[in-house]
Amino acid sequence: MISKQRKKHIRRAFARHGMFFGYWLVGVLPFCFVKIVLKGLLAIVFYFAKRLRKITRESLMIAFGEQKNEEEIQKITHGCFAAIGKNIIELMYYLHHPARAPKIFSFEGREHLDQALAQGKGVIAVTAHFGNFPLMLLDLAQEGYKINVIMREARDKKVAKYILKIMSDRMVHTIHTKPRRKCVMEAFRTLRNNEILFILMDQHFGSDGGVFVDFFGRQAATATGPVVFAERSGAPIVPLFCVRDGEDRQKIVIEPPVALEQSEDRTEATVATVAKLTNIIEKYIRKYPAEWGWMHRRWKAEQ
Repeated sequence: MISKQRKKHIRRAFARHGMFFGYWLVGVLPFCFVKIVLKGLLAIVFYFAKRLRKITRESLMIAFGEQKNEEEIQKITHGCFAAIGKNIIELMYYLHHPARAPKIFSFEGREHLDQALAQGKGVIAVTAHFGNFPLMLLDLAQEGYKINVIMREARDKKVAKYILKIMSDRMVHTIHTKPRRKCVMEAFRTLRNNEILFILMDQHFGSDGGVFVDFFGRQAATATGPVVFAERSGAPIVPLFCVRDGEDRQKIVIEPPVALEQSEDRTEATVATVAKLTNIIEKYIRKYPAEWGWMHRRWKAEQ
């Protein structure tokens, strides 16, 4: 019998080589043909991804259990996996052809970002694992913005190295969450250089350094990083989201800067600001539920 560790190793190897193959395929074949091939492969992945489908359904039931019926939950589940597949295909293509990315993007609220940068303290861009957010980073870099993103390192070291090299070549700088001291120092450096620092704050953060705020009516452990960086650097916090705008187009929606909440109790103020940012993320997920990564156990910690 194959051990759990061995199965995990096999799954990672399969995913790794599938990604390598897909990226190579996009570079040598016409995009229309690649879409057909990769859609077929991703449909097979969806069929066998029973664990991810289970987590997705559980997450949707937590968020919408009393608001949506079984048919609606199932529709969002299929839509979620379909959106991820389409996002992966498009990302691979535009990583090969980065200069073409601006042709499929439009902006809403771009003035909020430009005015925030004009202050000269950098911008803390809050976003989520929503829509094709990596493609958004690529496009903004192509538009001339200095882009940095704080990300957890992929568990597969070979994949992590591969992705880091590709994104770096496309002018998207990745800052890994660990080691923590290095992460913090690099983050402040980007803000001092008046660059954009992206932070994704929609995933489970645990109780160490995070706070619990309401997310779809249930308490969720959430990172405080954007608030801490803003307090110490003076950089404005600007929420950005990538929204599909038709079959083959994308739109970057930029919200006005979010002011830090004020209180004599510093912890209370931090929690209030984190809650406000989380509410903005929830607003977009409610509007486009299939565009968020529901296969993540967002509520796995209790307060």
